[in-house]
Amino acid sequence: MSSSPASTPWRRSTRATRTCATAATSAASSGTDQPLRQGGRTVTTTLPSQPKRSIEHGKREGFASLSQGGLNFDSFPMRLFSKGNGRQWNPADIDFSQDAEDFANMTDDERWWTCALAAQFLAGEESVTQDLQPFVAAMAAEGRLADEMYLTQFVYEEAKHTMGFRRFFDAVGMTGDLHEFIEFNDGYMEIFTKQLPDSLYALANDPSPRNQIRASVTYNHIVEGTLALTGYFAWSKVCTGRGILPGIQKLIKHIGDDERRHMAWGTFTCRRHVAADDAMWEVVDERMQELMVPSMGVVTATFDKYEGQDPPFAVDVSEMAEYAMDKLGRRLGAIESARGANLLDIDVDASPELLEEKFHAEDQEQLLAAAS
Repeated sequence: MSSSPASTPWRRSTRATRTCATAATSAASSGTDQPLRQGGRTVTTTLPSQPKRSIEHGKREGFASLSQGGLNFDSFPMRLFSKGNGRQWNPADIDFSQDAEDFANMTDDERWWTCALAAQFLAGEESVTQDLQPFVAAMAAEGRLADEMYLTQFVYEEAKHTMGFRRFFDAVGMTGDLHEFIEFNDGYMEIFTKQLPDSLYALANDPSPRNQIRASVTYNHIVEGTLALTGYFAWSKVCTGRGILPGIQKLIKHIGDDERRHMAWGTFTCRRHVAADDAMWEVVDERMQELMVPSMGVVTATFDKYEGQDPPFAVDVSEMAEYAMDKLGRRLGAIESARGANLLDIDVDASPELLEEKFHAEDQEQLLAAAS
């Protein structure tokens, strides 16, 4: 290749990465047979090839949905978008009245632990609601309307998650400033005030494949695929084992359903870039290594308050750390398998979604075992 993926903006990308952008919209740039109505009968005519029009934000030359071939509803992002459309839920419908009673009956340490866990989720959901915006624009710059459509749903879902946790805090009477429940955790602050926003807002100036991978690994594979899943494990220890907080249990179930689609899209995005340029695999591995230490710090920092004593809800630091480490690299095999793959096949390959359902079934077994 003639230039480095690390320094090359998308619009000046190499032939391989341009192919990745073109694969999803190939029908729009080549002549295709189209059925037309003439005099009450249907005839088929071949339309001439049309130039690809930019849909980049601020530089629009046309509309992908009006282009020849339209939208590929079989593409993986459109499958996720359609699936999300059929799974709507409203945070305002969740009843936290029993949660308020359960919270009031907790010990002081149990309330602190519950607040720390919920505050980390709440601030994290707000962070990703805000920080995902540049990824939406990056998809437009690449000409991928289907991905852009799915990411708008993605942002909407993260906003609902934010609303859900805020309603929990209001219901249990925690209406004051809650920053104390996250600011003690250096790893958490590193991830959510530096690594996450820096990696995503880098896309505003350079939406290259390298930066897309760094952003996706940070967001989809670390924040969602490791920290959130480990948080679900902690909630299981708190809720299921004691039969408390039914509102939180319902909220977590809805969030988990949403985020399996999110993580599948992240795996898909890394796979298509690795398929287009084999050097991108090293970027995936590099970013995972960079974030391993602060990620594990997020998990273990909450236990520092209870050094030398048993933490609330019988949560064990070694068990939590082991669970988190298991989640760190579980999607790397799926991404690596895309090396040398055909881009047209990648764009309609549903394996990332099937993988998340498989992981979900495995996780449910672990959660049930942990709660027993």
